[in-house]
Amino acid sequence: MLEDLSKMHSLVSDLIQLPSSAAEWRQYQLSQDQVAFFHVNGYLPGIRLLSDEQVEVLRDELTSLLAPSHPGNHLFYEYNSNEAADANTVLFHALGAWRIAPGMHDALWNPALTVAASQLLDGSVRFWHDQLFCKPAQHGGVVAWHQDYSYWTRTTPMAHLTCWIALDDSSCENGCLNYVPGSHRWPLLPITGLAGDMNAIQTVLSDEQRAQWRPTPVEFSKGYATFHHPLTVHGSYENRSQRPRRALVVNVFRDGTISASNVPLLKGVPPVPAGQKMDGQFFPLLFNADLVC
Repeated sequence: MLEDLSKMHSLVSDLIQLPSSAAEWRQYQLSQDQVAFFHVNGYLPGIRLLSDEQVEVLRDELTSLLAPSHPGNHLFYEYNSNEAADANTVLFHALGAWRIAPGMHDALWNPALTVAASQLLDGSVRFWHDQLFCKPAQHGGVVAWHQDYSYWTRTTPMAHLTCWIALDDSSCENGCLNYVPGSHRWPLLPITGLAGDMNAIQTVLSDEQRAQWRPTPVEFSKGYATFHHPLTVHGSYENRSQRPRRALVVNVFRDGTISASNVPLLKGVPPVPAGQKMDGQFFPLLFNADLVC
């Protein structure tokens, strides 16, 4: 049986190298204009996180993880070979790859991710959970419009951030992410489903929100990423291309976030009592903000 890599809070492979000085850490900082764009729009696209070689490592691991017979399958928090309701479309979605595959584990500590996340969260960064999304060529399913924090209200305060990393070139043709700019200033919306009707969210929007509904696609090459606010409304359409659309998603929160629930926060993870700080084996510290001082 494979070792559970959640017990390891340091690098276990040679996928990435960590800086050794404050100056080296600072080279990964976002510009003031980039941070301003995020705060105005609720997302920040086109940040290079991985080299082509690093992408290939993660692709190879993902190919292995797609098999339900993988010996580490029991370590996933969730595993959906197809989360789409329509069997004619496919949306592979799984949480917990960091516990199984060395590259997926070490990708969490990527300084290009953690330093930027620290700036956008204004503090030190802890891990929440990862996700794998795969849409196969020609019949990949949708990810319906939603706000991430709708699924995360079991933690508080709302000091979360999502990093969506492309493992394939991501375009409108193969189902790239779309954002509604400025929607991070909207209140929390009811959940209307993650892999169903793209129009379902319209039933819970106010007239003012519908008037502001101007979705913007974000297209970029493999190895690049986009960050978004936990309230930013986003979704992705089906893959109608001749190539797959695969992505690794890393969800983080600012150190000091606490549990708001007495039930397990993730399947198979011991409960963190309500009011207690989120830390320990399953919520490791990825970046200490003092490192860039």
